[in-house]
Amino acid sequence: MERPRLIASDVDGTLLSNATHLSDRTVDVVGRAVGDGVPVVLVTGRPPRWIPQVAEQAGLTGYAVCANGAILYDIGADRVLDVHGLLDPVLLSDVADALDRAIPGCRLAAERVGTHAVDRDMKNFVIETDYRNPWGDGEGAVVPRAEVLGHAAVKLLVSHSKMTSDAMAEAARSVLDGTVDVTFSSGGGLIELAAHGITKATGLAEVAQRLRADSDGTIAFGDMPNDIEMLRWAGHGVAMANAHPVVLEAADEVTAPNSEDGVAQVLERWF
Repeated sequence: MERPRLIASDVDGTLLSNATHLSDRTVDVVGRAVGDGVPVVLVTGRPPRWIPQVAEQAGLTGYAVCANGAILYDIGADRVLDVHGLLDPVLLSDVADALDRAIPGCRLAAERVGTHAVDRDMKNFVIETDYRNPWGDGEGAVVPRAEVLGHAAVKLLVSHSKMTSDAMAEAARSVLDGTVDVTFSSGGGLIELAAHGITKATGLAEVAQRLRADSDGTIAFGDMPNDIEMLRWAGHGVAMANAHPVVLEAADEVTAPNSEDGVAQVLERWF
């Protein structure tokens, strides 16, 4: 690939060297790319409220694609610019009924969005009792399931403490029949449901249009199934060595794992 004109990176398991931090090497090369006029876009399953802690480390103030493509967020302005594919309460309830049949014992959470990363006028993240987060519990307002499903959401999250994400995704797809898209960004018993057709690729394409860039000039990095569409959309898709097997298969190139600065190792070819 020639020198990229747009850089897109997943966050967890990709840009971050561990659960919370970027390495100095990665920060340095991201800074050089931005200094040379090449935008670096965070493209993640994370909601906007989880973006500032990463963006500040990386020195980024531009765009972030959040919630697997459902939200376009302006980091510097702390403003949600666009929301796509809201799941309405009727659809959420139908999906929940189907999930109870396919994945008995599952627990649900819903991601909502306002105008800023954290909106004081709404509960951004609501969970039902016994919902489990593979990254650690302690986040989210615990509410009855009716409240989880009672308002429009950008993403429905489904957890099960005794199943893998792969097994959950297979079971969910068998009953949902394409009404929503099922993906995951962790193998630890959590799947993410979004409106059909909303992916990291659609979110990144919107950013590229705003920046007058194109897919051919874009390099993208990822590690989990929710990154596949983005890696295929980009002119050059790079999987981390620690990536899920289906991501390794979809990528144009495999770099070192995130723990060994795999993103930086590739970007250092040009910056």
